[in-house]
Amino acid sequence: MNQVLPDTLLDIAAEVAVTAAVEAGHAIRAGLLGALTVHTKDATGDVVTDLDLRAEQIILGHLRRVFPDHRILAEESGVLGSTDDTWCWVVDPLDGTNNITIGLPVCTVGIALCHNGTPVLGVVHEPIADHTWTAVRGRGAFGPNGPLWHPARRPAAAPVLAWLQGYPVTRADPTARALRLTLESASRRLIQLWSPLLCWVMLSNGDIDGFVGYRAGLVDLPAGALLARESGMHLTDFDGTTLDERLELPVGEVDFIAGSAEMIPELTLLVKSAAEVTVTGLPD
Repeated sequence: MNQVLPDTLLDIAAEVAVTAAVEAGHAIRAGLLGALTVHTKDATGDVVTDLDLRAEQIILGHLRRVFPDHRILAEESGVLGSTDDTWCWVVDPLDGTNNITIGLPVCTVGIALCHNGTPVLGVVHEPIADHTWTAVRGRGAFGPNGPLWHPARRPAAAPVLAWLQGYPVTRADPTARALRLTLESASRRLIQLWSPLLCWVMLSNGDIDGFVGYRAGLVDLPAGALLARESGMHLTDFDGTTLDERLELPVGEVDFIAGSAEMIPELTLLVKSAAEVTVTGLPD
């Protein structure tokens, strides 16, 4: 398969990824009707369910069958070796596990393909509505209703923003507290969905105006960031520099700001102003 021309490979990869994500989504949707088996993963309180593991095995089966030489980074299985490390699949089989464990059916399936670390394909599937979004670098982003493209715009009222903090961030983290307070004070609504890929979808759809992440994990970034970029959104770090979303192993953390070209300066000022904010009186 590695001898196939890149454009043809991407066409095949997109078809395989969509098929895998949809099948995994159907398994998740069916599984939500029954009892969940839940295990705590680590000291951060992150959890894994039998549905995470089932969905991941479905996806891995599709990817290994068609691309046996590609490296895979999977949320639950870690890095799976390969003979060709120029291609790496990034798999989040169930983004929103903490939601479903409390009976909130808000989750997504995410699959990305990176070439030399650069995301070139992203697929996000939402199991409950059975909707799928795809993006191929340089070819645009597409959703259930067709192409996604949102030119620069500034909302007339206060913006609706999404917030993400990584699992290692504690409730007492002073930077996280200051950022949340600042963003909430300047927005019409600040949402935290516990499913970052769904936030990327909402941004790409134009449903929200901006997305800010603090010490966010990189497993969700390739598919979500590519979807946003290909829909016309801009991504920067906290200093306003264009974000480098290339995947490098071992996987680390990233701070990001995402939004339209008109929203980025405003969001950057908000994030920088949070450095002057001190939140006191709350328990550690």
